Amino acid sequence: MSESKNTAGPGADAGWDVGVRKTVAAPVDTVWSYLLGAGLPMWLGEIRELPTKKGVRYSTTDGVRGTIRGYDQKKLVRLTWQPDDWPHDTTLELTLTKAGDGTTLGIHHEALADRDERRMMVGHWHRVADSIVAHFA
Repeated sequence: MSESKNTAGPGADAGWDVGVRKTVAAPVDTVWSYLLGAGLPMWLGEIRELPTKKGVRYSTTDGVRGTIRGYDQKKLVRLTWQPDDWPHDTTLELTLTKAGDGTTLGIHHEALADRDERRMMVGHWHRVADSIVAHFA
């Protein structure tokens, strides 16, 4: 079971954004545990554990750094996201909602610099979401 929705374009006030939404054939608890456990490197990068307190900084061994902006257990992770080779940070949000017997995974990435950065990230987040869906297939 996989539904996909893609949005991309200039945000009203903070650059370009992209959104990807897929339905995963697993319950919210299971998807959440995966995303914050074994699946964490897939979407964030190599890191032992993601902090859950708002305002706490994180960094991955592959060069992504940022700050936790919001965390709601089994529902939402919102953080700033900046790879080493980017001169600016962006905001990344993952959401989970119950969808029948499965879960809808939402990935929203905002404050992207331009059309090229948006184009690159829409492909990236589709690949990430497809990998998560495939993990539970």
